[in-house]
Amino acid sequence: MRDVLIVDDDFMVAEIHRRFVEQVDGFRAVGLARTGAEALTAVQDLQPHLVLLDVYLPDMTGLDVLQQLRSDGNLVGVIMITAARELDTVKGALDGGAADFLIKPFEFAQFKTKLEAFAARADTLESAGGIDQSLVDSLFGSPGGTAPTLPKGLGIETGRLVLDAVRGAGEVSAAECADLVGISRVSARRYLEHYLSTEVLDLRLQYGAGRPERRYHLRGV
Repeated sequence: MRDVLIVDDDFMVAEIHRRFVEQVDGFRAVGLARTGAEALTAVQDLQPHLVLLDVYLPDMTGLDVLQQLRSDGNLVGVIMITAARELDTVKGALDGGAADFLIKPFEFAQFKTKLEAFAARADTLESAGGIDQSLVDSLFGSPGGTAPTLPKGLGIETGRLVLDAVRGAGEVSAAECADLVGISRVSARRYLEHYLSTEVLDLRLQYGAGRPERRYHLRGV
């Protein structure tokens, strides 16, 4: 069972997140903090496995909290949760060692995917008897040993989020990927088609009424 600390200054939002956590197998909510200072104290007192950390808090930003945790040597898992869509915020979360990023508003299915992906990565690290390139690639978003170079206009950080979304969901359409990552459908399609062309992803056409839907999954999965 993985303990989760919820950090959000909006009580109603925090309660929704608590209910979401309780619906995901293997996770339980153990505390709620409404400010950055409360969050830092709660992490120290409760020793959670994961922190759901809002970016906008009354006394400091979630990025400040994340930075302080890492400065203190605390490697607790952190998933940033925010309504912000600024790339600088996403970059700051990744640079600070956040495990993932969720854009409000989101549905339970997206939330569940993020928590399950976090658990899968943790389980992989805990069970690995040794390390090789394929393990490193699976953890850092470069399946098949593909170098993380991207065409002009595509970013490494967003590319990593796209691959994490595909890995967590198992299979996605461009629209589903866009919702999970918090980018436009056009941008999601560009990333997905790039990884398809470089053989990181495979494609399945789902037929129905009208044009078949393009659905993407990791190659070999």
